[in-house]
Amino acid sequence: MVDSIREEANMSRGYSLYGAEVSYFSGKVRAYLRFKRIPFVEYLGDRKAYMEVILPRVGWPVIPVVITPEDECLQDSSDIIDELERRFPAAPITPATPRQKLASLLLETYGDEWLKLPAMHYRWTKNRDYAIAAFGALSLPAASREEQVALGEQIAKPFAGALPNLGVTQATGAAIEKSYEGLLAELDAHFAKYEFLFGTRPSIGDFGLIGPLYAHQYLDPASGEIMKEKAPHVVRWVKDMMKPPHPLGGEFLPHDEVPATLMPVLERFAREMIPELVSTAHALQKWVAENPEGQGENREIPRGLGQHDFTLEGVTEKRVIYPFELWMLQRPLDCLAALESESKKAAEALLHDIGADTIASFPAFPRLTRRNFKLALA
Repeated sequence: MVDSIREEANMSRGYSLYGAEVSYFSGKVRAYLRFKRIPFVEYLGDRKAYMEVILPRVGWPVIPVVITPEDECLQDSSDIIDELERRFPAAPITPATPRQKLASLLLETYGDEWLKLPAMHYRWTKNRDYAIAAFGALSLPAASREEQVALGEQIAKPFAGALPNLGVTQATGAAIEKSYEGLLAELDAHFAKYEFLFGTRPSIGDFGLIGPLYAHQYLDPASGEIMKEKAPHVVRWVKDMMKPPHPLGGEFLPHDEVPATLMPVLERFAREMIPELVSTAHALQKWVAENPEGQGENREIPRGLGQHDFTLEGVTEKRVIYPFELWMLQRPLDCLAALESESKKAAEALLHDIGADTIASFPAFPRLTRRNFKLALA
């Protein structure tokens, strides 16, 4: 028997997005759907949606989730966008030229995975009361304010408790803020000259960055004030990403140009994230060697593989080793591996210029895939 939410969604004859304004990756998918003018209805990811749609289809509580008109379930923002790009090829969001394509995929990885640090730091150290109220309202929209706050406190515990796993601690707080404010300044200088990262059309890199920069850093009140004060051009970009001025339009810069104003952002990615990714690759190799049973046969990878050190703005701390980051890194690595001749030289020259030569000779690690909505060996 089809449940009430799914029945309503099917009647819309479009796509159904289950998400929330406060959700990091919901913002990424929502912005994409709007730019591509894909017909969709958004449903609040509340308790009803979890019980009737998400848990039966995905198996664990997560948003965003997209249900297609054919009743297929898509989960994970990158998988959702990849599948919809195949279905809606007009105005592709991945540049065709080597330098722009590689840079945009690196920035998607950076936005999706590394900007979780400032997103979680600011939400739970400067916007905690707002977040608790928002989570309570999301889960029980018809409840009283007191009931919502009480539930929000319970929902908040695992989110706030996950901060040390990400490396968000008292020791790293000042370093995270210094890094984030540096990124804001770099992006503000870029968006003062360019509408999006690579011209007048948003790229997959733009969609990677919009997740944290919208749901956490723009919408959360204290973070939003920081952005408005320090980076008005980033605010303009956020608004344009969420309400595209020319959906299905715009162009990427000619001649495969990666603007000089974008180089500091790419250098920041290389400086902050590549050493941590290399360490993660070594950890995954070690885990596979020590756990040989069942390889290639529905072999799921744990969400975490112990801990390792990372350094941000001169401060070293421990964080959980997340192999999912390598699944994301496969995207730019595959892009680079597919290039030939002059295109490959151009891409490798970009990597050299941003201090990311390691990407061109990245340590080998087992191929990863997503199977049944979970990370697994390919």
